[in-house]
Amino acid sequence: MIISLLFSEPVLFFAIFIALVISITFHEFSHVFTARLLGDRTGEYAGRLTLNPLAHLDFFGTIAILLVGFGWGKPAPFNPYNLKNQRFGPAMVALGGPAANLVLIIIFGLLLKIFYPMFGPTSYVTIFLQVLVTFNGVLMVFNLIPIPPLDGSHILGGILGTRFARFSEALNAYGPRILFFLIFISVIFNISVFSYIIYPIVNFISKLLGVPLLF
Repeated sequence: MIISLLFSEPVLFFAIFIALVISITFHEFSHVFTARLLGDRTGEYAGRLTLNPLAHLDFFGTIAILLVGFGWGKPAPFNPYNLKNQRFGPAMVALGGPAANLVLIIIFGLLLKIFYPMFGPTSYVTIFLQVLVTFNGVLMVFNLIPIPPLDGSHILGGILGTRFARFSEALNAYGPRILFFLIFISVIFNISVFSYIIYPIVNFISKLLGVPLLF
């Protein structure tokens, strides 16, 4: 549990918490920003076209991340009927969040390559940048899983199109239950989705960038 670090390693706890806030904020903002670029102003009218974390963080979702390692931000609102591209618009809006995390991974990864040799592995600057790269990677890969309500399901729906409408409807109907069940099982039986699915992909990305992860 991340919250356990508050007393054992408070510096690491606050680094993770700040990284969490930055990552989720940019992720949700980018959904709204992408929708705005494609013609929908629903998120803008809802006050979500901002980098103010308070507009994007969900209280219970944030607490859940700290307690069990899984959580959520406030879903970015958009109206698919307002989008200029009706066919791929929703998928592009969904892709906006993970794409923002990828941009942050590249930015913080490049900064890490600069500062790591200068400050070493134990520096607070190095640790913070490593946490940012790691958490953005986790958030990006997790959201690309094609199970509703994650972004990957909307991207998959855009790729499949109307020819697979029944499959998409079934996925939307049962996807949240499947996701909740998988998270529940991983928490109860201590089967880490992070360790076996998400981390290997994040680790692969870090190797491509040539930067070390913190954990």
